Amino acid sequence: MSNPLEEQVKTALEKIRPYLQADGGDVEFVEMTEDNIVYVRLKGACVGCPMSQMTLRAGVERSLMKDVPSIKRVEAVK
Repeated sequence: MSNPLEEQVKTALEKIRPYLQADGGDVEFVEMTEDNIVYVRLKGACVGCPMSQMTLRAGVERSLMKDVPSIKRVEAVK
């Protein structure tokens, strides 16, 4: 059975995905832990970009936490 909170996170990611894709990047949902930490994988131009941490914190994390306030943080995995 799918976690409703996880579905909210995936929906929120769909809203920001076009902005990343416009710059040649993308984001993929990996998992959400029981303590509401979301793991994502940055893809495309985001991989190896010196600004990827800023994109993760100021873009992806801020947007997800706005749409899903119970999220504690967002981490990138390789």
